[in-house]
Amino acid sequence: MKKNILIFGLVSGVILAAFVASIGFLSKAFHGHIDNEVVGYSAMIIAFSFIFVGTRNFRDKYNQGMVSFGKAFLVGLGISLIGSTLYVGAWLIEFYCFMPDYMDKYSAALIQKAQHSGLSPEALQKRMDSINSMSRMYKNPIMVVLFTYMEVLPVGIVISLITALILKRRKPRTGATGSVGEYQTLVSRN
Repeated sequence: MKKNILIFGLVSGVILAAFVASIGFLSKAFHGHIDNEVVGYSAMIIAFSFIFVGTRNFRDKYNQGMVSFGKAFLVGLGISLIGSTLYVGAWLIEFYCFMPDYMDKYSAALIQKAQHSGLSPEALQKRMDSINSMSRMYKNPIMVVLFTYMEVLPVGIVISLITALILKRRKPRTGATGSVGEYQTLVSRN
């Protein structure tokens, strides 16, 4: 189980890390006219599709075609944690080495968007206070890690839950000649 989680978690994480490494390039190539949220969540869904593949591989190859909801969820969660951790590591490198002014630019863009949104003065001030608070928290490396995990890990957890619901199987499938258990009994007799 651990090997399966590690392999598919690394594949998922490499896809996520590649996305993080390319997002700066994509933004510059499209002159900022790219919806980072759409691209980001699309990359997460593609990367976390390996939760399904890894869980199914575990069920069919290593667990005799059976897996409980709990075990399937744990496999998916393990894959999700490894992938998310690689994503966080890639973001930390990108942020601290190549984009140290990211949060200043992001906060300025959010403030500009809030100012042109037509909010009441009280609501606008509340929104600006929230943006400034988030910007101050982002100066702490621990908060950077937590915010980044909060960005990616929930997607992995949701996909792990859906995968566990789809792939759970308490009894092995029966083939044309009988079940896996019957086959194993026949093999052990010979």
